[in-house]
Amino acid sequence: MEPHLREMVGMLAGCITLLLAVRTLVLSMIVAVGGGRPRHLPDRTFRLDFHAKRANLRAMIYSSDATCFNQIRMYRATFDKLCHMLDTIGGLRPTKHMLVDEQVAMFLHILSHHVKNRVIQFEFGRSGETISRYFKLVLNATIRLQSLLLKKAEPIPEDSNDVRWKWFKGCLGALDGTHIRVQVLAQHKGRYRNRKGEITTNVLGVCSPDGEFIFVLPGWEGSAADGRVLRDAIRRPFGLRVPLGNYYLVDAGYTNCQGFLAPYRGQRYHLNDWRQGHQPQTLHECFNMRHSAARNVIERCFGILKSRWAILRSPSFYPVRLQNRYIVACCLLHNLIRREGVQDPLDEQLDSFDTGPPTIENTPLVPMETSEVWSNYREQIANEMFAAFVPLGHN
Repeated sequence: MEPHLREMVGMLAGCITLLLAVRTLVLSMIVAVGGGRPRHLPDRTFRLDFHAKRANLRAMIYSSDATCFNQIRMYRATFDKLCHMLDTIGGLRPTKHMLVDEQVAMFLHILSHHVKNRVIQFEFGRSGETISRYFKLVLNATIRLQSLLLKKAEPIPEDSNDVRWKWFKGCLGALDGTHIRVQVLAQHKGRYRNRKGEITTNVLGVCSPDGEFIFVLPGWEGSAADGRVLRDAIRRPFGLRVPLGNYYLVDAGYTNCQGFLAPYRGQRYHLNDWRQGHQPQTLHECFNMRHSAARNVIERCFGILKSRWAILRSPSFYPVRLQNRYIVACCLLHNLIRREGVQDPLDEQLDSFDTGPPTIENTPLVPMETSEVWSNYREQIANEMFAAFVPLGHN
């Protein structure tokens, strides 16, 4: 080998030796700083810890009925039935990283407590994008259950013995409007501002005598009168239908007309008037008392609905269209919970629920014209009630 080649090989070998020495020194320093052992990242640090998340869900939902109710406002049996319906009918599917029950639990937890996305990220160990995506997926699947969960209207039979409803033969239930606070763009706030100055949507709710929703129409601005919302509900292709000969109970803010039976104006009507010991003195007062007691079912529905789902008690930051959809979803879940037949703590809390006297400050647009026939029909019911009325304390 030539002398200059041997010299180059020698220099290269020296460099390699020097580099190995430096590497050894650096590793020694790292070990010293790390407490005598090299620091390695765990194998599963950046992988889905599926078992830990399942354990968290079991503690939140499946440990007891009390814990389940506190977290998602329904009991375990109802939750299982809902998951089955969403899977088999609603089209909700498990994924590689999240099963159906966790998707539904996350959705219900948001409705129940109205917590921010970052809070759900911590409680469920999921990313913000994952939470938003699955919230919409479960919401869409719940809306697909409308035909099953909405109550089919059934008239009060002729032989009814129900103390509240036996006077209203052919009645399908009660309806009213309620205001739910929402977030809208600044340029739309004027239309959504109601008479109390709050930014709300006016939601029409129709319920059966047993307290299940028959029809729900959200989306109208808070400034819209109840009568205008009702007229829109009647005119829609798949809107509210009242068969001939049947009717709904409405408050004094609506017109007494075909299909909608309202109380007499200018007479006592509010339930608290009768709880304070007043006795009806005329047939009109007697009618109003019975009417108020029966129609109060829709007020109870709204009260339980807002007590159960915190997202309906304060405005959320979802788009308005999404807000309208989860209002409907809350009503559908309300029906499912009532059908399970278990004792509902929220129902017990509202045994004496009453919202206050009806407000008729803004004259609503009339959905249909009143008629003498319908006024005579109301007078006939009032006469029958008063003839059978026995004041308290008399035989």
